[in-house]
Amino acid sequence: MISDFFQLKEKKTSVRIEIVAGITTFLTMAYIIFAQPNILSPTGMDRTALIAVTCIVSAVATIITGIVANAPIVMAPGMGLNAFFASLVVLGKMDWQTALGAVFLSGLFFLILTLLGLRKKIVEAIPASLVSAIAVGIGLFITFMGLKDLGLIVRNEITFVSAGPMTLKVLIGLFGLLVMIFLETKKVRGSLLIGIVFATLAAGIFGQIELPEKFVSFNVDISAVAFRLDIVGAIKWGFVGSIFTLMFIDMFDSVGTLVACCHQANMVDEKGNITGLDRLLGIDAVATMIGALLGSSTTTSYIESAAGIEQGGRSGLTSVVTGLLFLLALLFVPIVGIVPAYATAPALIMVGLFMIKEVKKIDFVNLEQAFPAFIIMVMIALSYSISTGLAFGFISFALIKTVSGKVREVKPAMWIIAILSILFLTLDRLPDIITWLKNLT
Repeated sequence: MISDFFQLKEKKTSVRIEIVAGITTFLTMAYIIFAQPNILSPTGMDRTALIAVTCIVSAVATIITGIVANAPIVMAPGMGLNAFFASLVVLGKMDWQTALGAVFLSGLFFLILTLLGLRKKIVEAIPASLVSAIAVGIGLFITFMGLKDLGLIVRNEITFVSAGPMTLKVLIGLFGLLVMIFLETKKVRGSLLIGIVFATLAAGIFGQIELPEKFVSFNVDISAVAFRLDIVGAIKWGFVGSIFTLMFIDMFDSVGTLVACCHQANMVDEKGNITGLDRLLGIDAVATMIGALLGSSTTTSYIESAAGIEQGGRSGLTSVVTGLLFLLALLFVPIVGIVPAYATAPALIMVGLFMIKEVKKIDFVNLEQAFPAFIIMVMIALSYSISTGLAFGFISFALIKTVSGKVREVKPAMWIIAILSILFLTLDRLPDIITWLKNLT
């Protein structure tokens, strides 16, 4: 029955493969259970409640994605989006209840765009070379995340980043990476998950893991943050920029993630369009609204979905497994916390490697295609933001076509993307721009 519902035979997968893929995805993104509360708690929100809300929102959104869209895509509160949410409160622009209202409204506008079909047209208007560039850029981005979590790349005040010291933790992570590479060469299913387990065991052997005082926690009270949003308070002209910035970041992040992951999972038709895109985009928007109601910042598609997809995940069963693990994490948060970041980091590096293969599909001879693709790849990685990289790439594509006298080659939806990209890059700087124009005149 499970096989028929998720069309496992048609997707050339199996229950075992999907379970392994779901576990792998969960382990690579379980950090959000702790990262989200750490980022949002300075706003005055209850940290214990935030841990439970993060698990619930991630589980509900991901399970809905698996059942309704039958896609191996996971959703959770977005990194970067939660930081922007926190900054709105910490900088005194609004309280956290109003910020949740702004998140809800951004999700509502996002849903309206989806129902009107504008989001689907936006995705399908992106040229094939830029689609490949998005995958490569995200691959570099994920690799950089992995290297940072591993400790191989560290902050440097002079050069921004530099190679880190070869500590025991780095060596343990490299051991896990070596296990993954070896198993991949032998075509062993679940290589990333096995590598994570081996690295975690090695960390335990060398005393790098502290066992928790208790393994089960029954504290799942979310009343401190749930249904506390202030939608009416967010409906003010002064908050419009913040609401649309939340929407644009979510839109570009989710578009980039879905384009990259769905192509990796072969969820495309003969024309190269993503199958079931409307459902995925709609779920993304609804998940943001549900998250805001429960007390979370913007919920979005997660690029860590690529880890499960690389392990063979092709159906919604992968997402359901990941979602169920988030529900279990409500009870076993202490155990989830045992797996160190440097043990899951090698999985991100491997996924980055697999995604960078798309570079061979980019036409570097044609500068009109090559430069926007190059900007997307570089800016996603170096700005540490998928949405920023896409914005620069889309704008440069439209500009280059215009100055080359090939305006007709730019689809109408692509012009909408370019305009939205400009708004995304300038909305938070709009007051400064207005002041500059006044001084100029």
